[in-house]
Amino acid sequence: MPDFGQILGIRASNQHSCRVMSEVTQPSDELVDQVSRTTGLTTEDARRVVADVLAYFTETTEEYVRRRHRELQTYGARNDEIFARLGDELRHWPVRSPELSARQLRRIVYG
Repeated sequence: MPDFGQILGIRASNQHSCRVMSEVTQPSDELVDQVSRTTGLTTEDARRVVADVLAYFTETTEEYVRRRHRELQTYGARNDEIFARLGDELRHWPVRSPELSARQLRRIVYG
């Protein structure tokens, strides 16, 4: 179980920081109002829930893999099962592209 409100991170194989969402310091009032209206939560509780969800999705790939590997090992899963599951989970994880320099972008386009 993640520690809600904790900001986590991962590195992609190309050594660039690969965050799911940009680090969020304060959830938008519009989103908090929407969550409050649709769930019946107080504004304060909705703000905390939104902040927790956003913080959860700032976990990097490397940190996610390490954390999930530890969690799955705790429940007796073997490495071959763990890595297959992690691969599947990462395919569905809302990962954002790392920040790339102009040179890196040029290499993507022209090889």
